[in-house]
Amino acid sequence: MTAILIIVAAIALLVMGYIFYGSWLAKQWGIDPNRKTPAVEKEDGVDYVAAKPAVLMGHHFSSIAGAGPINGPIQASVFGWLPVFLWCVIGGIFFGGLQDFGSLFASIRHDGKSVGEIIQDSMGSRAKKLFIIFALLVLILVIASFVNVVAGTFASDNAFGFTTNPAGTETTAIISLLFVALAILYGVMTNRFGVKTLPATIAGIIGIVLMLVLGLNVGFAMGRVAWIVVIGAYITIASLVPVWILLQPRDYLSSFLLYAMMIVAVFGIFFAAITGTASFDMPVFTSMNTSIGSLFPALFITVACGACSGFHSLISTGTSSKQLASEKDAKPIGYGSMLIESALGIVALIAVGMVYSAYTNGEFGSPSAAFAAGVATMFGTSETSVYGTVYALLTLAVSVFALTSLDTGTRLSRFMFSELFLKEGEATYKDAKGIRKVLAYPLTGTLLMVVIGCVLGGLSLSQIWGLFGAANQLLAGIALMAVAAWLGNAGKNNKMFYIPMAFMLIATITSLVMTIIGKIGMVSGGTAQWGDWFQLLFAAAMVVLALFLVFEGIQTFAAIAKKKNAK
Repeated sequence: MTAILIIVAAIALLVMGYIFYGSWLAKQWGIDPNRKTPAVEKEDGVDYVAAKPAVLMGHHFSSIAGAGPINGPIQASVFGWLPVFLWCVIGGIFFGGLQDFGSLFASIRHDGKSVGEIIQDSMGSRAKKLFIIFALLVLILVIASFVNVVAGTFASDNAFGFTTNPAGTETTAIISLLFVALAILYGVMTNRFGVKTLPATIAGIIGIVLMLVLGLNVGFAMGRVAWIVVIGAYITIASLVPVWILLQPRDYLSSFLLYAMMIVAVFGIFFAAITGTASFDMPVFTSMNTSIGSLFPALFITVACGACSGFHSLISTGTSSKQLASEKDAKPIGYGSMLIESALGIVALIAVGMVYSAYTNGEFGSPSAAFAAGVATMFGTSETSVYGTVYALLTLAVSVFALTSLDTGTRLSRFMFSELFLKEGEATYKDAKGIRKVLAYPLTGTLLMVVIGCVLGGLSLSQIWGLFGAANQLLAGIALMAVAAWLGNAGKNNKMFYIPMAFMLIATITSLVMTIIGKIGMVSGGTAQWGDWFQLLFAAAMVVLALFLVFEGIQTFAAIAKKKNAK
């Protein structure tokens, strides 16, 4: 019954947050359904493409979800279920949802430009450059982390080629490849042949089912290094082609896998409670200090996407704002998607609670495996065919979303790398001169980021994921500060940003400083490895950049207050 109470309470609170707090935010900021969005005014058929609300919801939700809301809450479950539950719900409503919605709104009022452009408008060009450099460092970690995850999920020890009676990795690999082909077909059908969304969606779902059946019987085998090369080539192409060809349709169709995964998991929670097939045995609270650190700041860094994620602000301002057809859709897409992701975090928490003893004993290779096993256990023991089928489908769904976040992250890095070399008044690389034109060229930044990300991902450094958590949450604090500064300059209410902004900055800088102190100790003691040096230098760079941005933000807020007092 504990599991049912947790999921019912979470859904009820998140729905109330959406209805009351989300609507209040929209009113405070002045959401205007009659105002033309950048997707309509600047449509170019490549990046600015107005999408149907359901299609954009699928893209946005698939991109922000990834593996984060599953991995984070499961890793943080060592504190017990109550701290994770509270942070997912409170964080989702008042921190993450605020950031995602605010970032999306600010971007559509800035011609669909990134957080960097928003910062330039309110805090100046120097702050913009610092932020873009900071964001690119985070995106390198995103690409490296997810290249490592996806390649590991696809890699097989079998010989190269198609296989029968495939292993799980081979099934996941071929279905993911077929998914790309299906997405391109969907994009062409709806955007070039005028097929309506509903019949195209039905055809797409049928295609997904057929792919699943095929993938469970025929797989594709290839080694890890080869997959890294293929993934690198894929994300390079995916970041450059028009969004309607691949990004929009792929994310939209993959979102149905995520919705189905959540429905199956919620059904399993009730099924297990009624039939007794599994029991939730996670303690309410364990200790203030655990294997991943002290409750503060570890809980708020580890849960990440389940409550608040800086990566979301890059997606809101990088791709989603360029596809939003009407401002009235900003609340469900920007705010609603985050709350659904918080619900997914709660589902992941309950799932691992079904196999908690096995998880804490280290019986699973990854949090994603623990999640799949937890949900599958709700339907039967590991010897049953139902268990095997559910486990395979959930593992597939998680890998699909890791790949979705990967190609979206690469596209974001292309936008931001180009922005770094453009002067005020220059819209694209075509407006730049000399070496700046070469550096701002879309392919330049894409190739550079992909190569660096794939090399780091190929090294399988466990340190990368640990750094990503802190850097990602620090990015959230800076994004909250950027939107708050812009709203203040625009004369709109920004007071709701102060506490979330300050908390995220303090928690993440504390975490990074603790990392720096620990690594300095290892260096001085002569025990530091290459990865420790990497963490030390990367964390130090993050803290320095963040402190400079915080200083710029304080100056901006002081100027806003002075302007108000002068009136």
